[in-house]
Amino acid sequence: MLDAELTYGDDEKLRHNAYILRLLLPVLQHENQEQTFEKKLEAKLQGLSLSELKVQKADVDEDERVYCNNCRTSIFDFHRSCPNCSYDLCLICCREIRKGHLQGGEKEVVAECINYGFGYLHGGKPRCQSLEEKVEVNVDVATSDDNAKSASEWKAKDDGSIPCPPEIMCGCGNGLLELRCIFLENPLSDLVEKAEKLVQEYDYLEIQEDPGHRCACFTSDGIIDLASDKLRKAASREDSHDNYLFCPTAKDIQSEDLKHFQSHWTKGEPIIVGNVLETASGLSWEPMVMWRAFRQINNARHGQHLDVTAIDCLDWSLVDINIHQFFKGYSEGRFDIKSWPQILKLKDWPPKNAFEDRLPRHGAEFMTALPFKEYTHPRHGILNVAVKLPSNILKPDLGPKTYIAYGVHPELGRGDSVTKLHCDMSDAVNILTHTAEVVLTPDQLRCVNKLKQKHLAQDKRELYSDSNVGKQGEERKLSSTCETEEADVMLKNGCVCTLPGDTDQLVCDVNGLKSDANDNKMDLSVDLEGKSESTSTLEEKSVCNPTEAGETNGTMKRGNPGRKRKRRKHYGGVKSRKLKVEMDDQEDPTDEESLGSADNMSESNEINLDSALEGIKQTEGGALWDIFRRQDVPKLQEYLMKHFKEFRHIHCNPLNQVIHPIHDQTMYLTSQHKRKLKEEYGIEPWTFIQKLGDAVFIPAGCPHQVRNLKSCIKVALDFVSPENVKECLRLTEEFRVLPANHRAKEDKLEVKKMAVYGLQRVVKDLEALSRKVELEEGRENGNGS
Repeated sequence: MLDAELTYGDDEKLRHNAYILRLLLPVLQHENQEQTFEKKLEAKLQGLSLSELKVQKADVDEDERVYCNNCRTSIFDFHRSCPNCSYDLCLICCREIRKGHLQGGEKEVVAECINYGFGYLHGGKPRCQSLEEKVEVNVDVATSDDNAKSASEWKAKDDGSIPCPPEIMCGCGNGLLELRCIFLENPLSDLVEKAEKLVQEYDYLEIQEDPGHRCACFTSDGIIDLASDKLRKAASREDSHDNYLFCPTAKDIQSEDLKHFQSHWTKGEPIIVGNVLETASGLSWEPMVMWRAFRQINNARHGQHLDVTAIDCLDWSLVDINIHQFFKGYSEGRFDIKSWPQILKLKDWPPKNAFEDRLPRHGAEFMTALPFKEYTHPRHGILNVAVKLPSNILKPDLGPKTYIAYGVHPELGRGDSVTKLHCDMSDAVNILTHTAEVVLTPDQLRCVNKLKQKHLAQDKRELYSDSNVGKQGEERKLSSTCETEEADVMLKNGCVCTLPGDTDQLVCDVNGLKSDANDNKMDLSVDLEGKSESTSTLEEKSVCNPTEAGETNGTMKRGNPGRKRKRRKHYGGVKSRKLKVEMDDQEDPTDEESLGSADNMSESNEINLDSALEGIKQTEGGALWDIFRRQDVPKLQEYLMKHFKEFRHIHCNPLNQVIHPIHDQTMYLTSQHKRKLKEEYGIEPWTFIQKLGDAVFIPAGCPHQVRNLKSCIKVALDFVSPENVKECLRLTEEFRVLPANHRAKEDKLEVKKMAVYGLQRVVKDLEALSRKVELEEGRENGNGS
């Protein structure tokens, strides 16, 4: 049924393939120039002409991913490799090392992350920790000073040749790196040459089909058509024509709306398609219906999984909870012992295997509901570059994937973001399939009110006070977190009292044991496949202290860390310590009308409960989105770097360092921060509420965050549009210079490989269409004669 729905006529194939051709060709022309430069250099080193040079094919299987040993970016074709130890180096690193500024091999970074106790999460003083609770986290060999020194001494020779790096950098230190290729039979240069000829042949389609020159949202005078029912206001920027987002209804979409979609998509604008579930069969997305369907399939093929792992968004710790209890809390709400709403997010469910395999009926329902399938369909979307990969090639995991999380309408200000500000490596579409409203009672609101005041007081004390800003080398008084008398007792009992945000910690030596600032440090990175080895159940957490994230020891693996096969879980051969906390999902937003945001508080930190109750109106919306424009990213990053100490993350610790303000995924902009952002830098995101049945299209390169106003089930799918391949490549460049243990480091998308196979497929299809047209014209001429 779906295949029949996505059949394309010859005219459609011609238009779409010519469209992709024009967008992909410049990307691969640039890559071909890089390869040509490297081939000329290699020919010179061997004393050959360019035509005489024969580049040796790398020993790589089709189901194998090859990564650069220095920057961990995937290698799709030309690279340099050591004949002795198979050390692989990508062309970008080759260029950088010759210029003397090699990047991408940055050492791993560890960050201080301390569990100060449950009371601290709600404004209490940090719990002093006994020495026995402290855990020393070993820094990987790759972060050593010797390694950094070796990297600085690793240089190219005067003739441009590059020696293999020393053993401490996973090389052998012997011999020179030789040029290798992966595509021997169909070199990129030949492919680009064919594509350039085809572009000239179909240049008449460029003006006719280019969607950037037309948009039905504007009148003939170039003014936004406010009478249109396909627009939704999402921003109030001055002198801007992009405050309104294209928002058609699924059932009203006609074939010509694809061009309208493209006119906005080429500008990097999000798009919202409403009521997409009405185009499907009406299968229920109720949580327990999904659970029963999953259990039925699971019992037949796998063992039972009654417990699931969830993330507590208040302190980003992992908790184990029975699936029935989780879904009960989804519908009715859950509260901790302080009567604070718990915002739990289900991690990786259904677990491991593909969504469509574990929930086949829901998978088919989601596929049916997808709008603009030319882009979104994961198997037959003609404008989805990811579809062009051959069946025998290892493909990236683009979904679909479910995101199930609690939510409440009031903006809590702490712990209510289900995904923090981040930027996906590709385009994505996110459909809200189910919501459940949890309404807070007046008594619960009063409790929240009081806790918010404690949070505010704690923030003023820790984040905004002069004593906590810019303090270097000074000893902070112990009485700022513990009363002096209490501190004396704790020191006698062998406790160390630490302060969030301090680089120096008080040190006490008890019975010959010493603890210092190197203790209690945890890795910033995230093990997306791992599960916490040390988690308590949610019921235990409600009674005692919040769960601490588990850890695993890692060791450096010698040999070639650049190769990855299908079943390998780790790339690069380096397993670093992983903080078992999810920081890598898919959404977050903020509610301007929410209860008790810091801006609604009076000078005395009181919240007007009556006005707060009036602001909580039942809404059909489920999630609040903020999506930033690409052109605003530099200013956004500047704001985040200026204010990062005002944000909290793991165990509600204030952030004390930032590697990348967006890719770290450690910050969420509340309504107060968004207001400050506009006041200080003049930028604002598109902010809108995702309603039940809304499909939100997020362009690659647009930072975004989401906050649930209700408990929500969302299903998301990644895709790669030809318009945004350049943006995906730009993001890959940003990821490659991140530290080796960063959550966003691995090049999972392999967009260069995708672009090569995409152009290969387009050229093949256009050549076949040309032959078909010539054959038909010959028959007509033959009949006519």
